[in-house]
Amino acid sequence: MFRSRAKTEKAPTDKVTADLSQQPRDPQAPKGRPTPKRSEAQTQRRRAASAAPADRKAAMKRQREARRADLARQREALASGDERFLPVRDKGPVRRFVRDYVDSRFCIAEWFLPLAVIILILSVIQVQNIQSISLLLWLGVIILIVIDSIGLSIRLKKQLSERFPDTPKRGAVAYGLMRTLQMRRLRLPKPQVKRGERP
Repeated sequence: MFRSRAKTEKAPTDKVTADLSQQPRDPQAPKGRPTPKRSEAQTQRRRAASAAPADRKAAMKRQREARRADLARQREALASGDERFLPVRDKGPVRRFVRDYVDSRFCIAEWFLPLAVIILILSVIQVQNIQSISLLLWLGVIILIVIDSIGLSIRLKKQLSERFPDTPKRGAVAYGLMRTLQMRRLRLPKPQVKRGERP
């Protein structure tokens, strides 16, 4: 009675109407169904809330599986040297060159751990001469490692500036020096060049 004609004309005529065989719709429930009681609505909400953690658990399980698969691919890549699945720290042509350059050389630093164990055993022996020899050996090893590392860093910087003039090289020399501290057979990614082979 109080409705304007414009509104009634604008109403879409193609809406699906309720089946005539059903009871006529209650005018108090314009949605086509009675409004649920508060207790019913609360139980529905509780059911929805209790169903959510199951989905979250499933999503977390999928994430864990994906993370596990990524780590497995990374381990395989570290063993084979496959660039596609290497960690970000080891990716790129600059890092690959640094690895090959370090692996092609003999470095004193790679024998640091075995020498440290030998010197430690010698220092435990309660003989004055052996303890003084172990101290001299310790100082000698440290001096040799420092000299070798300085020489390696100078040569590596020169090679990097010649081969990769426009590529960012930040952290590449430190990456190479850290690699020298690991024994050759324990290095990851695995060495791809032999000793004495030019990278």
